[in-house]
Amino acid sequence: MRGSRTAVRLALVISGCRKEEDIYEVNPEDLQLVETSKFKLKTTNQCVAILYANLFQTALSANKLVEINRLFNAVGDDHVAKEVLISNFMNDASVVIPSDTDMRADPETFIYETYVRFLIRRPTEAEQAYFVNLIETNTDITAELIYFSFALSDEYEYH
Repeated sequence: MRGSRTAVRLALVISGCRKEEDIYEVNPEDLQLVETSKFKLKTTNQCVAILYANLFQTALSANKLVEINRLFNAVGDDHVAKEVLISNFMNDASVVIPSDTDMRADPETFIYETYVRFLIRRPTEAEQAYFVNLIETNTDITAELIYFSFALSDEYEYH
């Protein structure tokens, strides 16, 4: 009997003398990796129509889409055709691009809005810092050049 009381006391002492564990609460966040969020390649027609909408803030007509599709078929190399198309779009007076002054006045907002406009996502902290630093340290960088680079990016070709 004495041995069982000692065993019970020992069990109570061992189980009762535990350090309380810290519990940290974390806010639930919907996180998605940048690399895994886009996996489906856009068709040429989708890419052209979305590019036009991003640059001109209006829909592309069916006739113009057919005309541009002929350009892609004639050139053969989709990447070269895309570069030519973007260059032609950028030379159009009705393209909607923020001014360089606006870009330099608030580069954080410019980069954020550019990511949302072209890549349909928020920039990561590293991407934001890189582009803000690029804009602030290079006077040769223009809003047109940033838009051109986003339109040519590999990620832009996926949705």
